[in-house]
Amino acid sequence: MNGQHHYKASIKWTGNKGTGTDNYRNYERSHQIVIENKVDISGSSDPAFRGDKTKHNPEDLLVSSLSSCHMLWYLHLCSEAGVIVTDYIDNATGIMIETSNGGGQFKEVTLNPIVTVTELQMVDKANELHKKANELCFIANSVNFPVRHNPTAKI
Repeated sequence: MNGQHHYKASIKWTGNKGTGTDNYRNYERSHQIVIENKVDISGSSDPAFRGDKTKHNPEDLLVSSLSSCHMLWYLHLCSEAGVIVTDYIDNATGIMIETSNGGGQFKEVTLNPIVTVTELQMVDKANELHKKANELCFIANSVNFPVRHNPTAKI
């Protein structure tokens, strides 16, 4: 599976309340993430930055992207290794720090996958495969902060 892959997304700001960005408090951070042939995602900024807490924000989506990419690689590796996974849930967390110039950056993301396998002898291999999934994850390989793992495998 070599080659280049291209991705396209359109982001449309929907938060103009009539006066545009004439004042920091006069506009909403609402926007739509539009990707052809897919359901639109309603976005905003984090509530700490005047965003709508009922909409997805970029920080949530970054943590979700890391978790999702890891899971997809992990399931692939389990399938190849004969580890039968019947359930997978990850309660991923991320820590972002604000910088003195008003910007910020992620300090780390921790994935906490809980994996259910069908047999006791699969547990060790199930836990081990998280390391390989991290090495292969496209998103984890693209960030400049640590992506940590606290996996749990059970029957």
